Amino acid sequence: MKNLFNVIFGSFPCMGILLSALVFCGNYQVLGQTINPDDLSNVRVDDLSDEQIRTYMQQAEAAGFTEADLADMALQRGMPPGEIQKLRDRIAKLNGSSSTPVNESRPTDIRQGRRELTDTLNIPRVSMPRGAPDTAELDSLQVFGRALFSGVTPVFEPNLRIATPKNYVIGADDQLLIDIYGQSEADYALTITPDGTINIPYVGVVSVAGMTIEQATARISSQLATVYPAIRSGGTKVNVALGNIRSIKVVLMGEVVKPGTYTLPAVATAFNALYYSGGPTDNGSFRTISLIRNGKAIAQLDVYDILMNGALAGNIRLEDQDVLMVPPYQRRVAIHGEVKRPAIYEMKSDETFEQLLHYAGGFTEDAYRTRIKVVKRTEKEQRIEDVMNSQFAHYEPQMGDVYTVDRILSRFENRVTIEGSVFRPGEYELSPGLTLSMLIKKAEGLKEDAFLNRGYITRLKDDMQTEQLAFSVSGIMAGITPDIELKREDIVTISSIFGLREAYTVDIDGEVRSPGRFSYAEGMTLKDLVMQAGGFRESATANRIEVSRRMTNADALSQSARIAEVFQVDADKGLSSDDGDFVLMPFDKVVVRTATGYETQKTVRIEGEVLYPGLYTITRKDERISDIIKRAGGFTPYAYVEGASLRRGAAIDTNKAAKTSAEEADEAFKSQDEYRRLLTLRQLQNNATAIDQANLSRNVSADLVGINLDRIIRNPGQRGDLILQDGDVIRVPKELQTVKISGEVLAPSTAIYAPAKGFKQYISQAGGFSSRALRKSAYVLYANGSVKSTNRFLFFNNYPPIKPGTEIFVPQRPERARVSPQQWIGISTGIASLAAIILTMVR
Repeated sequence: MKNLFNVIFGSFPCMGILLSALVFCGNYQVLGQTINPDDLSNVRVDDLSDEQIRTYMQQAEAAGFTEADLADMALQRGMPPGEIQKLRDRIAKLNGSSSTPVNESRPTDIRQGRRELTDTLNIPRVSMPRGAPDTAELDSLQVFGRALFSGVTPVFEPNLRIATPKNYVIGADDQLLIDIYGQSEADYALTITPDGTINIPYVGVVSVAGMTIEQATARISSQLATVYPAIRSGGTKVNVALGNIRSIKVVLMGEVVKPGTYTLPAVATAFNALYYSGGPTDNGSFRTISLIRNGKAIAQLDVYDILMNGALAGNIRLEDQDVLMVPPYQRRVAIHGEVKRPAIYEMKSDETFEQLLHYAGGFTEDAYRTRIKVVKRTEKEQRIEDVMNSQFAHYEPQMGDVYTVDRILSRFENRVTIEGSVFRPGEYELSPGLTLSMLIKKAEGLKEDAFLNRGYITRLKDDMQTEQLAFSVSGIMAGITPDIELKREDIVTISSIFGLREAYTVDIDGEVRSPGRFSYAEGMTLKDLVMQAGGFRESATANRIEVSRRMTNADALSQSARIAEVFQVDADKGLSSDDGDFVLMPFDKVVVRTATGYETQKTVRIEGEVLYPGLYTITRKDERISDIIKRAGGFTPYAYVEGASLRRGAAIDTNKAAKTSAEEADEAFKSQDEYRRLLTLRQLQNNATAIDQANLSRNVSADLVGINLDRIIRNPGQRGDLILQDGDVIRVPKELQTVKISGEVLAPSTAIYAPAKGFKQYISQAGGFSSRALRKSAYVLYANGSVKSTNRFLFFNNYPPIKPGTEIFVPQRPERARVSPQQWIGISTGIASLAAIILTMVR
């Protein structure tokens, strides 16, 4: 069942706001009528102007009441349902039928919607489910019994395995199965002729037309006894059964889905024929279906008896030329809400509301059973009545009645709540005379951490506003303070001392296994905290552990006031227990330092044309490139020393590279080099004028260090023989024999290196510069990672020398913006103005 606003005002959210103004905003004079907030029965919406309605809506929105509050109070204070409907239509015109729900961001309960404290009423729209505008719920109601015949294509399939009914009347085209057994045995399958006879071998013609199967069995046994004498003595038995069944024609007339003449098996019943025809139409009766035989009504079929009780008294077997007449319904009523089968029911003249409730399956668990609302239809208008539970047995529903079974209220009549620092918080029964101390005892008393100085009670006033009453918890429990008698929906809150203060924590950082923030406990020591952090790391020193502590009494007016107190603590790295352990305070910060002289192994990698490539551990802080080359056994005959490079930084994980093959690492370095070069070329094309040699070196490879390995080997320890760092990678390539030309040339390619060729010769070999080439910014990237750009002297470009493995880059000239006609006009105008000024000055 929908609540008040979803059913009546669901499409007009401001209705609830307007009602709150009418309920809570005092008396108003509107065109001579007085609106009293205690009595809304005299409200006439037609006399309210649009401006007044908008004013009430604004005042109600400021009050912040929920829809449930407003619905309850408006109904209790007598606002007529008809006026509510008019008000709904007025608001539809003002707000354009907005479907936005009413703002309920301010719940009545201060616990922000933790539970409902207000009533929720359910009022239906007063209309029949057919014809007039209805709610979605009423529109969805169906005629009870209609679903039995809808959505199915009926096919009659008689059960031929059942025993032949004794009262079945035999007719032409029926087949009789005659079985003789005992001292004599024989069996016959004989079809009844149109004359109503059968021809039994050795016996002759026997007339059976118009007989029941029982009568036919007696006559056939009597005739067979003339041939089989043992039948009279019981030595031979005779059994007669029905074989193939004849067909009959039945006429279905009136309010049926498919009226007409139907050919059915002779064992078909009235319900079978009705089902085969699709059942009654929307206007057809389910209760008074007549079976007419030979011009007289011999039986009446009630579908409800079959559906509700399984009664088949009126479901008699049909005979040839029977007529089923389905008349229009005489009385239908609707029942919805808190019943198990809400629907539209057809009622007979002598049936009561109790019988209607039986058809609807009875009440649900949430049904309000004391009073049922019914909307009746008079000759002029609608009328609402209340059906009390004492009237159920004799109240007779009338045509067009709409019964609504409401839900019980969602509020509690005797609930109080206690929460906070008690052993059993929750909801309790409000027994007569229940006081605050009694409720605390019901909750098994106070916890040890209860804040005894102050608690409070949140209470609803008569006008649904909340108030807060404070009390001394210790005083109430000791009997010093007068006890407080509780009321319905009181919420008692007793805080915890931990909930009223900031959580105590301590921090530890540095050389411990799990640094972080930990909860503080009274008496916690430094060693306790280290243990909670997983203990010291191998690199940690237990000496000079620094503990910083907050200052709570610093001089706020002093510029040199101390803002923290720092302690240097020496601890036992074994964390043995002793009395000299440092006691921590809340919010202390502990830092564990690295041990003096502690160093982890640092490695470098040497690859390429050396005798023993691979990972090498740095043994001294001043170990240099020349030292590693010696440890690697020197160069192979194919080493290109001038192209050796040093890669420094975190671009390549050397530990991971150690786990892969040298070929995989070499491919990884090459792919990174190509990616960096591509990025550099794009940067040059976008902003070629801003490139200089330093920027080129930084852009091409941030972690490549251009080294002269030949000079390093000849003069070890001198300038250029760099001290190695962890993760350095030295790469000595094979002898290079090519030069790569890329960028703005006509045919980017790779040429064979020739010592006699210079920069321009290699450009010519690539087809020469393109029309977009920026020649003055061309540069080369040498195999060792160093970069050299083109220098310009006067009007001449001084191109860098070319070595094996060099890569030549020619950037693109930036596009110049074309001067528009408007700009040319502006320039011309400016020149003309300047010329005029000069001419005037000369004269």
